[in-house]
Amino acid sequence: MAAKTNAARLLDQLGVAYEIREYEVDPNDLAAETVAAKIGFPPEQVFKTLVARGERNGPVIVVIPGDQELDLKALASVAGERKIQLVPVKELQALTGYIRGGVTALAAKREFPVFVDETIESFDKVSVSAGMRGVQILISPNDYIRAVQATVVSLARPKRS
Repeated sequence: MAAKTNAARLLDQLGVAYEIREYEVDPNDLAAETVAAKIGFPPEQVFKTLVARGERNGPVIVVIPGDQELDLKALASVAGERKIQLVPVKELQALTGYIRGGVTALAAKREFPVFVDETIESFDKVSVSAGMRGVQILISPNDYIRAVQATVVSLARPKRS
């Protein structure tokens, strides 16, 4: 059994049911689609956690389906920003306490506004990072949204090929 992550501890404190799913990590391929294949979940049910920063209100955490990309204009609009962009990978750990491939809105180092793409509500169970590479948390969308106090909005769009 893996060591409990802070994300799992937070869910335990909140009395939220979840399941841990571990997988073999390839540091050169941290794509949500790859994680989905390794844990046997469809990519649209594996939600990736991104961190963005606007000019006015600072960092926000964004959670979107693994098979989609972030619509920065939509995010700027809901976050009350003129412009917003993804935070450079080298800043992730200082902001959230997590490294790329392990970022989660659950038990992040500081509390930031969390925006979750509305497609999360179409599933019984979704997978999110447990706060470390190689570990995913399977959880009901409603429990996740409550645990991270997320705002549910339309944020994702199909990836351009």
